[in-house]
Amino acid sequence: MNLARSESPGAGAPRRSDALRNRERILSVAYGAFTDDPDVSLNTIAKLAGVGPGTLYRHFPTREDLILALYQHEVQAVVDSVPEVLAEREPLDALRVWFLRLAEYVRLKHGLGEALHSVAAQNMINDTYAPVTAAVGHLLNSAEQSGQVRSGLDPADVLLLMGFLWRVGPGKPGGDQAERILDMVIQGLQAET
Repeated sequence: MNLARSESPGAGAPRRSDALRNRERILSVAYGAFTDDPDVSLNTIAKLAGVGPGTLYRHFPTREDLILALYQHEVQAVVDSVPEVLAEREPLDALRVWFLRLAEYVRLKHGLGEALHSVAAQNMINDTYAPVTAAVGHLLNSAEQSGQVRSGLDPADVLLLMGFLWRVGPGKPGGDQAERILDMVIQGLQAET
């Protein structure tokens, strides 16, 4: 399929590549907008993205559709960042940084309230569990191979343990608490010297 071809033969018809760019721009803007104000209107998001409301509603017919797509998009982005984080940092530090990124996205989920309590939302959240656990496994494997964490750590257990990161309070006090607890957890994962 050619993504640059027109949807219909009429002049001015949207091109698929334009539609993909619009979708990505909406998702990019929506993340910040929902972070700043969980009750932001879809029309405001459309304006911020530089698209008309019709374009936004073509991609995301309901608020829930946008929220679910945004959550899935952001979680996939953090999962996909594992190789980059490992290339930039030592494995144990990469694990730390990556979990802080994941926590940022999960806190967004908690800020979206009722929109993520539908059956469709639960199915999407369940669908993201396997890729996230696999990403944790990749990070742990790298840290284990470098001798920085003890062997035999279960990625699902470590993911559950790190759940505290998205349960701390807001603002600087919550961030400071997360850093302190993260230090304790990382220390507990380290290989004995």
